[in-house]
Amino acid sequence: MAEEFIQEVLRKSITDKMLLGITDKVMNNKRITSEEGIYLYENAEIGYLGTLANFIREKRHGNKTYFNKNFHIEPTNICVFDCKFCAYSKFLREKDDFDAWEMSEEEIFEAIKAYEGNDITEVHIVGGVHPKMGLEYFKNLIENIKAIRPDLHVKAFTAVELDYMCKKAKVSYEEGLQILKDAGQGSLPGGGAEIFDNDIRDQICKDKCTSEEWLAMHEAAHNVGMPSNATILYGHIEKPEHLIDHMNRLRELQDKTDGFNAFIPLKFRNGNNQMSDIEEVSIVEDLKMYAISRIFLDNFNHIKAYWPMIGRKTTQLLLSFGVNDIDGTVDDSTKIYTMAGAEEQKPVMTTEQMITLIKDVNRQPIERDSVYNELRDYSKTELV
Repeated sequence: MAEEFIQEVLRKSITDKMLLGITDKVMNNKRITSEEGIYLYENAEIGYLGTLANFIREKRHGNKTYFNKNFHIEPTNICVFDCKFCAYSKFLREKDDFDAWEMSEEEIFEAIKAYEGNDITEVHIVGGVHPKMGLEYFKNLIENIKAIRPDLHVKAFTAVELDYMCKKAKVSYEEGLQILKDAGQGSLPGGGAEIFDNDIRDQICKDKCTSEEWLAMHEAAHNVGMPSNATILYGHIEKPEHLIDHMNRLRELQDKTDGFNAFIPLKFRNGNNQMSDIEEVSIVEDLKMYAISRIFLDNFNHIKAYWPMIGRKTTQLLLSFGVNDIDGTVDDSTKIYTMAGAEEQKPVMTTEQMITLIKDVNRQPIERDSVYNELRDYSKTELV
């Protein structure tokens, strides 16, 4: 009944034949084309996009909104690459006022030990691509982390970091990933994807791994049994066709491997980088990006809003625009997003704050593990 009602409302509210066709496809679980995805960007009103994306979200997940209990470790902000949008770029690091750091192994282990007795389930490890930190270093690091906290899920290293590690160690992607998996790594984050279009990529991150290498790394991860996430960097010099091309390549790989857990749009922030002259896009464009990703990526089960980057209030809005996951408590020692001007300058939320954020927009807070097994339903939990 709800599906018929929504379909009728949409049919009465739009006269555009292309949008009517897209509506029918979505309502009948049929895939929209890249051309239709671009059409949504260029012609669909935000109310229509939100209604359609929320229909998909609720059909799959109801009111369930997932989060996990995690913390971040960033071993270094020293990086060999010169991404124009990044506050850690090699170009900026060569300036006298760059605040460089490199954590020792003991400092990393102490950060892990600090959560002893805490029911944190995941550590997220990413950072700059340091020329001295290779595959063997990180293999040993993961082994020692698992020795300290065997139950902790290690989600680590972007495809950019892994590409550098594997090439330096002269091993294939699958060989390198198998080494890390055997050491205890559980999954990959989705960073480093940026925009797959080669012309755009050449302008914003020419010297890092290519789009083809990013996709090959994640395919290799899926082949060795490590799931991963996928991201996109939006709101800079790209156009709708670049966004859809990016998502279409991910959709094709997901058809092949079914190894992606979640898709995470990341908003370009213009602080402390070489693209600071570019104005950030509006909240309306944020809502559009997330809604269209939910509509287009029919084989991705979860669309995640990374709340430290997008902000708490916008995250709540996005729960009606296709989003069903808001990442974690993120006791975050990283600075890469805050230096770039992210909405949250002190990115940490308690479990109680996370539950309240979700409940305040009439959604159901569900704690999950790193691969979306449900751990606890907080919808009836009374907070003191």
